[in-house]
Amino acid sequence: MFRRLTVKWIIAAAKTASLALALSFMAIITYTPFATPIAAPSKPQEWRILDTSTGASIAFEEFAPRLAGADVIYLGEQHRNRAHIEAAITVLEVLRQRQRLPILGLEMFSWDGQTALDRYLLDTTAAKMQFLQEARWQENWGGVYEEYEPLVEIARRHHLPIIALNPPRPLVRKIAKEGLRPEALDAEMGRWGMRGEKFVQDPAYQDTILEQLRACHRGLPPDAYQRMYEASLFRDEGMAKTISDAAGRLSEAGPIVSYTGAGHIQYRLPIPNRVARRRPELRQITVYLVALDPAEAEDLDRLVKPAIADYLWFTPLSQHGPPVRCS
Repeated sequence: MFRRLTVKWIIAAAKTASLALALSFMAIITYTPFATPIAAPSKPQEWRILDTSTGASIAFEEFAPRLAGADVIYLGEQHRNRAHIEAAITVLEVLRQRQRLPILGLEMFSWDGQTALDRYLLDTTAAKMQFLQEARWQENWGGVYEEYEPLVEIARRHHLPIIALNPPRPLVRKIAKEGLRPEALDAEMGRWGMRGEKFVQDPAYQDTILEQLRACHRGLPPDAYQRMYEASLFRDEGMAKTISDAAGRLSEAGPIVSYTGAGHIQYRLPIPNRVARRRPELRQITVYLVALDPAEAEDLDRLVKPAIADYLWFTPLSQHGPPVRCS
């Protein structure tokens, strides 16, 4: 049984022009952990934080200085879970209280929306609907903006920068349909600063993505899975480059707080490892937000053996219900 971790980016890919394929990202535990396996706690509680290196719960007062000492903090959310938005706001606030200037990175905005984001953050009188149109919200993410609006508003209120993490959706769609062929995408790669970038073929990452795609989208031809994998690779490498580039511009600002679906940080494979290859000196922390389902005992062994992140932060279940599973 696999848990779907991100559900937003629907990638069109086809064996023929009429065949549409969805690209989803789920948790798969099939590769070497980065932390020593530990025993899982028997009764996790909402808003408790588990340090997966020790298996012990820690108080937020102990957690806060660890956050403040990082260069990049990855928060992995369940999409549309308000409790996870609240956790991110808590992180931003505690960093501000410790005299840090966090930079918020959001998966929900794409590179072609960065200019609109910058303008909206500076102009407190700007109209929201115009901002969303200029940021190409519907084209790139869609859904209910108000679910993520609190993150934008706290940045606006406290003059915190936001970086749009995602490549533009039309480009990702094109890769999912035609494959990742940089030479055929030269103009678009150049436009977004990706010309000449190396897309690292990590075997563990590749096995994970292909296995989860096959589990959730059965019966597709092998070349369709390959193209979908390449779209995933492009997204994660692109987001890693965005974070790495932003980290290179840090002086007194920081840390970067990356807020994405949890599938993009699991076991550090998708984004954190790719950032580490680019900037190995960065101190990175991964925090996996876990929605506790009162109707179903959470199988914590799958999150700590091996450890899915440096920390598990338990939260209430989303008002939309438990994450969708596929098998």
